[in-house]
Amino acid sequence: MKPGKGEITINDRSIETYFPFELHQIIVKQPLVLAGVDGTYDIKINLDGGGIKGQAEAARMAISRALCEFDIAHRPALKKEGFLTRDPRMVERKKPGRRKARRRFQFSKR
Repeated sequence: MKPGKGEITINDRSIETYFPFELHQIIVKQPLVLAGVDGTYDIKINLDGGGIKGQAEAARMAISRALCEFDIAHRPALKKEGFLTRDPRMVERKKPGRRKARRRFQFSKR
């Protein structure tokens, strides 16, 4: 993140080509709009893994943390909106003796 014209680059592609849906673009830009600095920083993000929505929310959190590094005055507003909180949900592990995490093998009575 550096001062510039407001260009957001994700994995060496523009935000419009990486996130073709308008909703995901809005999610990524939420912290910039909330802080009132939309169009003043050039942002370069590397994303990997997860789904489209998860990546958009991860980018939102990364931008929020970067804004706090630049100016600590943005922190209360970003924290109130929940942009600095990591989503704790994770994939449940596979247990022994089962097909998946909760799915059991088919039971045959006879």
